[in-house]
Amino acid sequence: MPAFLRPATLQEALAHLAQAPKLRILAGGTDVYPTLGDEVARVALMDITGIEALQGVTLSDSSLRIGALATWTEVQRMELPPAFAALQQAGREVGSPQVQNSGTVVGNICNASPAADGTVALLALDAEVEIAGPQGTREMPLADFVTGVRQVALQAGEFVTAVHIKRPDAAAKSAFLKLGARRYLVISIAMVAALIECDAQGKITGAAIAVGACSPVAQRLPALEKRLIGLGKADIAGALRPEDFAGLAPIGDVRAEAAYRSASVPVLVRRAITRALEA
Repeated sequence: MPAFLRPATLQEALAHLAQAPKLRILAGGTDVYPTLGDEVARVALMDITGIEALQGVTLSDSSLRIGALATWTEVQRMELPPAFAALQQAGREVGSPQVQNSGTVVGNICNASPAADGTVALLALDAEVEIAGPQGTREMPLADFVTGVRQVALQAGEFVTAVHIKRPDAAAKSAFLKLGARRYLVISIAMVAALIECDAQGKITGAAIAVGACSPVAQRLPALEKRLIGLGKADIAGALRPEDFAGLAPIGDVRAEAAYRSASVPVLVRRAITRALEA
């Protein structure tokens, strides 16, 4: 009979992982159970929902902390500055309300799907991942944490305990857009998150643009981000260039052809930037 463990503390969870590094971590379960299917009866699981230190969403003067057990519904219900709008909008696209009530933000990252809605929004916010393991706690940029399709930079005996986001400038605004075959309950064809900072004259002083579902790992568009500096809303359409998207590698699948994804991304990027400016 496979193990089913439910530690009450972080130290207890790390002790279990030290003895059995291949334990599957269970929080919301909205990715774990569908992935395992019939294998769930033969896989050792560690349920971390009893660890109080992993709960909650906390906003301070300097940062936002999302604990490993915080659900998408909790994030949506928080009173957050406009800079975090893209994250809350992404949360509304993660499955159904029932999934959002159970599914965790950290779980969405750790699942490492190319079409993970939360990863794109968090990438635009320069999120960092907090990891606990045998050597203590460490943090690393989300951009380095997700390394490929279903692949993350966790070492033996480690698991993610929180996500941290430095609080952007008070004037920063953001937006998230997702393209799918229908409006709700759909896996993304393409998606974009934009974080924009402007001065009093409406000129862009800072930008972060992330694209998902168009490469094995969600990507930022650094060349475009730099070119946007100093531009106003009327200049956005002319700022986008084909080379901005050269690093993407969309595939064709049951949801869309690669060419359709490639054609849709510039449109989504322009719309997301415009929405952030208008927020």
